[in-house]
Amino acid sequence: MIEQFFPQILMLLGTAVVIVVTFHRIHVPPSLGYLLVGVLLGSYTPGPVIEAQPIHMLAEFGIVFLLFTIGLNFSLPQIQALRGMVLGLGTAQVLLTTLAVGAVVWLMGLPVAAAFVVGAVFAQSSTTIISKTLIEQGEEHSRHGRLGTGMSVFQDVTAVPFLIVIPALGAAAVGMGALATSLGLALAKAALAFVLVFVVGRQLLRPLFHLIAAQRSAEVFTLTVLFVSLVAAWVTQSLGMSTAFGAFLAGMVLGETEFRHQVESTIRPFRDVLLGLFFVGIGMLFDLSVFPQIWHWALAGALLLMVFKAFIVAQIARFSGVESLTAWRTGWLLAVGGEFGFALLTIALGMQAIDQETGQIALSSVLLSMIVAPFLIRYNHALARPFARQPALQHEEVLPRLEAVNADKLKNHVIICGYGRIGQSVAHFLEEEQIPYIALDLDPVKVKEAYTAGEKVFFGDAAERDILEAVGVNEARLVVISHEDITSAHKVLHHVRALRHDLPVMVRTRDESRVDELRASGATEVVPETLEAALMIAVHTLLLLNVPTVRVMRRMQQQRDGRYHLLREFFRGSNVFTDTSREQDADRLRPVVLTSDSPAVGHLLREFDLEGVAVTALVREGKRQLTPSLDTQLQAGDVIVLFGSPADLEHAQNILLS
Repeated sequence: MIEQFFPQILMLLGTAVVIVVTFHRIHVPPSLGYLLVGVLLGSYTPGPVIEAQPIHMLAEFGIVFLLFTIGLNFSLPQIQALRGMVLGLGTAQVLLTTLAVGAVVWLMGLPVAAAFVVGAVFAQSSTTIISKTLIEQGEEHSRHGRLGTGMSVFQDVTAVPFLIVIPALGAAAVGMGALATSLGLALAKAALAFVLVFVVGRQLLRPLFHLIAAQRSAEVFTLTVLFVSLVAAWVTQSLGMSTAFGAFLAGMVLGETEFRHQVESTIRPFRDVLLGLFFVGIGMLFDLSVFPQIWHWALAGALLLMVFKAFIVAQIARFSGVESLTAWRTGWLLAVGGEFGFALLTIALGMQAIDQETGQIALSSVLLSMIVAPFLIRYNHALARPFARQPALQHEEVLPRLEAVNADKLKNHVIICGYGRIGQSVAHFLEEEQIPYIALDLDPVKVKEAYTAGEKVFFGDAAERDILEAVGVNEARLVVISHEDITSAHKVLHHVRALRHDLPVMVRTRDESRVDELRASGATEVVPETLEAALMIAVHTLLLLNVPTVRVMRRMQQQRDGRYHLLREFFRGSNVFTDTSREQDADRLRPVVLTSDSPAVGHLLREFDLEGVAVTALVREGKRQLTPSLDTQLQAGDVIVLFGSPADLEHAQNILLS
């Protein structure tokens, strides 16, 4: 037996490695690579063919583990906490797309059950393709990027009821009366499965995993995870429902326990490999011989899928308060088909809820939408512009307010692009220093609240030239781009350099990968968050290894001098070590006040042996000097701020005062 299948296994693995590696190199999602492997090795194309039945059997386990991991990340308390998003945007998008697409294809002559399946399949979007493409173009933290990714993830949860309904549709293909009976029976079985897996599992799984974890055996833990997920799948299968539904329930149970992260790490290798086989199996279903007869229907289906979903998502987002441009950009992100649609289609074909020809058209439509997905996502801004209407708030309320601001206040000010957590923190520091600023943001709720609170925040897209001119870029002192939308940051830099070539611009970015391109676009300074976090971790590591504090601070300063000149000046008065530890011997700051009878008065700082202590500041007549020169002559009333260990601080204070 093994001799028969061994060459086919080698052929499958070898082809998969070559194609997936190639797709990785050209930045195409690997799921499309696995689909191509299935097409090439399927029975519908010339050349080598592998047996489909073993692949489909293994592929079903891929769906089981996929739903198991989704359940881990959406336990019942998490779903309750996020019910506004799940039951609002996510459910509305899935439900409306299913109904709209289903109604159209039903009017074209499909049976009710098949029309429902097509609508459900078209309602899904590819979280993998969306998140990967957004990361590649630096939009994963933009407002439309976060909204699109969140809705695509929530689709997986809100689509779980389809795992119950679709098998019932297949069993009730004889008529509407049987359909109602089958749906009622399916819901009853789902409730029973919920009790068996979720309620009973809650009582058993936590003690079981405590017992298994106590054995300290990775092999036993892995076996237990596989056993639990497959038992749950078997329970729902025995009740006539999808195996994936039981796995999802088991994942929800374990998602409430302290073992969630270890379970997810354990199951991930099995899930990824078997999901690859699942996509191979989907590719093997694709019949190239019938494509010339159905290509026009497949193309029409892909257009229907993308246009309907983009419109529905945009309208839902607009209704929830998202501004028009962001709503349409989110709509084009979610316009693509998704992997979970393939899973629903596979279940529907297996349960005979949809015929083979319709299945081929739906399969081809989803596949075509996934092929063009990277282009839709990459050019989402250009696609959204013709459909987006700028709200009246921008021109009727915001710009008149800007024009009403005293012109003197629009000189030597700072323009903050993006008023999120970082933008607000910068603004608050500027306000403390009495440095005028104006901030721009595209979240109307945030703008309204901040403006009402008296902060200089206005609704507007900083990537627009006229908006930058309206906030006085020609008279500004500095521009800070504090949001994480790299595409928008490039546009801001382009307009700023066209209007003011000499204006300093500081840009925030997530990591170092974007530093060179942002500087090439005109950024004066780029602050990568990951490098700053790495620097802080390295500093704390050295301190925990008892490296002298002065040496650690010197190394940190050297690193910042080498890359972040403006950042060093901006944060120079901050000291991140003061509250890293509350232990008695932890390093700390201490102010030392020089009285008139102090022996240090009249002497230079360099004359004192302050080994192990850093002089971080000198306060004289109410004015604070950071890192004063060693040639500073001390005066009565000076306050010297020292940083070091308690013992070193005590020694330094005795030298200065006694």
